[in-house]
Amino acid sequence: MKKLSLFILMTILSFSAIGQVIEITPSYGFQFGAKLGYGPNYLKMEDSSQFGITLGVETYTGLMAEVTYVNMSSGLRIRDVIFSPSESKLADLNLDWFLVGATRYFKQGKVKPFAGAGVGFVVVSPSNENNTIIDNSLDSTTRFAFNFKTGVNIMITDVIGLNLQGNLYFPVNWAGVYVGSGGAGISTGSTVILGGFSAGLVFRIDKD
Repeated sequence: MKKLSLFILMTILSFSAIGQVIEITPSYGFQFGAKLGYGPNYLKMEDSSQFGITLGVETYTGLMAEVTYVNMSSGLRIRDVIFSPSESKLADLNLDWFLVGATRYFKQGKVKPFAGAGVGFVVVSPSNENNTIIDNSLDSTTRFAFNFKTGVNIMITDVIGLNLQGNLYFPVNWAGVYVGSGGAGISTGSTVILGGFSAGLVFRIDKD
């Protein structure tokens, strides 16, 4: 965690050194869940809220280099003909996303539509496991991830604006999990898409 914090700090300082315009965008939104099927059974991540913050630095006119942190607090549910014939909660699920990317503005002025993308990793941390289904803890995992976004910034003043955007997150093999005991169980995982939307404020700082 110390190395991760140092990496984020160094990224922020590097971005700050190469650009004259800085944008800070805290946001809050809604994230749709996803389902992974295996045979007639499935694992399902529930819909959830999400919050995040993005630091962007203008490298060229209309092009922002960015570092983003997003948190999602959700739940993991299971339906399995052996372990849980009816859908039941398996565990709470926390996802921490760390992404580095870029955003392109298509228009300058008060209304600024944009699109962007990023790459990085997601830390998936289960907790509060349902002991009636499993008798062991699920391990936290770190997975490669990437994202896409599109939306608009509506500037109220030269410094403060409203951010509205749609989000797509791609965690690679996000739900790899082993369920069972006594040497028997199921294991599944794949790449899924998590879609949602968010809103927030954008603070634009010109260092000149």
